[in-house]
Amino acid sequence: MPIRVLVVDDSALMRKIISDILNSDPDIEVIDTARNGQIAVEKVELLRPDVITLDHEMPVLDGLHALGYIMSECPTPVIMLSAADEKGAELTLNAFEYGAVDFIQKPSGTISRDMELIAEEIISKVKAAAKAQLKNLHFMEEHVICSEKRKTRLERQKTINNSLQFNPKRVVTKKILAIGSSTGGPRALEQVIPKLPQDLKAAVLVVQHMPAGFTASLAQRLNSQSELEVREAKDGDLIREGVVFIAPGDYHMKVIQKLMDGKTVEVISLSKEPRELGVRPCVNVLIRTLAPIYGSNILSVILTGMGIDGAEGVEIIKNAGGKAIAEHEKSCVVYGMPKAIVDRGLADRVVPLEMIAATIQQFI
Repeated sequence: MPIRVLVVDDSALMRKIISDILNSDPDIEVIDTARNGQIAVEKVELLRPDVITLDHEMPVLDGLHALGYIMSECPTPVIMLSAADEKGAELTLNAFEYGAVDFIQKPSGTISRDMELIAEEIISKVKAAAKAQLKNLHFMEEHVICSEKRKTRLERQKTINNSLQFNPKRVVTKKILAIGSSTGGPRALEQVIPKLPQDLKAAVLVVQHMPAGFTASLAQRLNSQSELEVREAKDGDLIREGVVFIAPGDYHMKVIQKLMDGKTVEVISLSKEPRELGVRPCVNVLIRTLAPIYGSNILSVILTGMGIDGAEGVEIIKNAGGKAIAEHEKSCVVYGMPKAIVDRGLADRVVPLEMIAATIQQFI
């Protein structure tokens, strides 16, 4: 049976382009389209599609409100279509809160040409969404941050020097925590990063598969929820204990060593080298640069996501004496990346999402 898809967009051209792309795959069938959220809700109830592609900005009922209704009344895997701007990024993160499985960045240039360029992405994400475990999305949950925790974090933020000036006590870190995630990752990261203590004795490097323009908003949201400082990585950032660096969308993140004030330090290096495994940033690219520097002091964590990115990297870490944690299948939205770790016998621990942060602290 093909995957039955409902395409929702207020643009007739976009509906046709997306439908044509999806119908070009023999495993997918577009069963209908809708031009606004209200019509979409009615058709979801009537047709019960396997997957929905849903635009954000539409008349009558926008995508976010339609998503909220769908996930509360007729839970269905939804892929959002998002604009590549600050508003679009924030709406996308809100959509994850409401239960979206994944998103696709809408083209900013010639629509028909650019959509054809991401045809493979659309098809692969629809296929992954069809296999998503909706119960693991934890949608419609509220994140409560107590006032004291927020106050502590804000006071600590005031003491952090955000410039690149060398500070040996802040820079030196003997341990690295490398986290990789993809489909379902933004919500998973919200269950991990905010649970890590402010005195974590490691620097944290995160690769979440997202395009340009979205990771800055993700970093800001995680920063507001966490005791650790969370920032989107910039070229030349010093690796610092107790700081979380998120790879910016469409850039590979590496760690290199350089001399500063007569001392060897580790800094972030960003590049636009070719995609690996179809993604940029790529977990494997990051880890290949960590192993020669940190060796057995690396702890890797592979969270929910489609594909096998991270498997090669974790194997390198294990050969260097490091450790690996994989998210358990029962909590994954898409059991792809962690499965690759488990199937290769690379995981030291396999634990559900709610236990990841505590397990990290045990290893660190």
